[in-house]
Amino acid sequence: MPKKPWITALFLALSLSSGSAMAAGAAPLAFPGAVGPAAQTPGGRGGQILRVTTLAPDGPGSLKAAIETPGPRIIVFEVGGVIDMGRSTIEIKHPFLTIAGQTAPGPGITLIRTGIDVKTHDVVMRHLRVYTGVDGQPKRSGWEADTFSTVAAHNVIVDHCTLMWGIDENMSASGPRFTGNSVDEWRRGTSHNITFSNNLAAEGLADASHPKGEHSKGSLIHDNATGIVFYRNVWAHNVERNPLIKGGGQALMINNLIYNPQHRAVHYNLMNLEWVGHEYATGQITAVGNVMRGGNDTDAGLPFLMLGGDGDLEYYGKDNLAVDRHGQPLPEFGRYGETQAKLIRAKAPLATVGGYNILPVRDVETSVLATAGARPWARDAEEIRVLFFVAEGRGDVIDDEKEVSGYPQVKEVRAPFVAAEWDLATMEPKSGRYPGQTAPLPQEHLSARDRASRTAN
Repeated sequence: MPKKPWITALFLALSLSSGSAMAAGAAPLAFPGAVGPAAQTPGGRGGQILRVTTLAPDGPGSLKAAIETPGPRIIVFEVGGVIDMGRSTIEIKHPFLTIAGQTAPGPGITLIRTGIDVKTHDVVMRHLRVYTGVDGQPKRSGWEADTFSTVAAHNVIVDHCTLMWGIDENMSASGPRFTGNSVDEWRRGTSHNITFSNNLAAEGLADASHPKGEHSKGSLIHDNATGIVFYRNVWAHNVERNPLIKGGGQALMINNLIYNPQHRAVHYNLMNLEWVGHEYATGQITAVGNVMRGGNDTDAGLPFLMLGGDGDLEYYGKDNLAVDRHGQPLPEFGRYGETQAKLIRAKAPLATVGGYNILPVRDVETSVLATAGARPWARDAEEIRVLFFVAEGRGDVIDDEKEVSGYPQVKEVRAPFVAAEWDLATMEPKSGRYPGQTAPLPQEHLSARDRASRTAN
């Protein structure tokens, strides 16, 4: 019997650990298991309940209309299926918002031909799928949406979401580099206190419609963004930025899985060309218990961490594992650029690591493949394909979603949202069972022949 079966991993990811509860102190967590500097954001707690009743891209009852409603609000879903945004990006501009994708019936909510930009504060987004895609647009034609990004936002949690087929990045925190006259002011003026937890960020499209050309990127943490946490995420099949921390940024990485990075896995870069006239700020990365595993596209000898540009990086690493596709060790550190930039090794974590359920590195892959992404209790075909391919050492960097599949087509499902069945402070079901929950897990995507061959006579 395995020491940590999938059901234990799922329970850990979806429920509150005692360590997180202690770290949170008296203030309530956003939801059970929330971590990082944003863990106590209220989101839309206590605000009005807005019901999404249509899969239309806009208009009454739509997700877009609910997002654009000012004031504290909790968005719930009385419909499940695909929302086609027609190559328009969703912007979240009003604070104190919870998007509770876990409330959707059946297959859940999948957004296609879109991206989400958060331009405000105190936002909790859980259990959504966002599949951007090139949508047949010509190469370098200008459609360049991030699948998800914050833009000078703060106190934001993105948890258990599936973010795929980005034209720019799949999962990022961005904003202006220099707002004000000091490093502290710069950092207050851009994204800060952002948690990405239990997400799947996969198959950033390479040679697609981005005007710069090749742009398969996992996550960009822009210059001077701080309080950024990556916890128990999976990056798969992104050429670079798994993640990239830009000049002066500060990030904590715990128990993430990076699979099949092509040219760079984790990297840091303060570019002189972007900092002309400004004194350099030193970046910080704390990495504990992360796994990097090479795949079909990974460069031979690719290091876990690479330093580029001109600025110094303080780095603390513990219990990280980097191997090629055959399980042979890969280097911890490398460079791209011969400059004065220095790697400064720290003797202790540079960010708070209390309150996290930190797994031993050999347990990470088994755990996160069972829990990452939207609605792990009822995955869709794309999630199953990507995660099983990671487990099997398969899959490739792609240029177009049509190389592997295409936008999902699922039947619309409806069910009323019954407030009495939910803890409205955390948006967790009182019964412990989620809409559309199936068992057992994990699931496989089986053909008719496969199903027949595995059915007992």
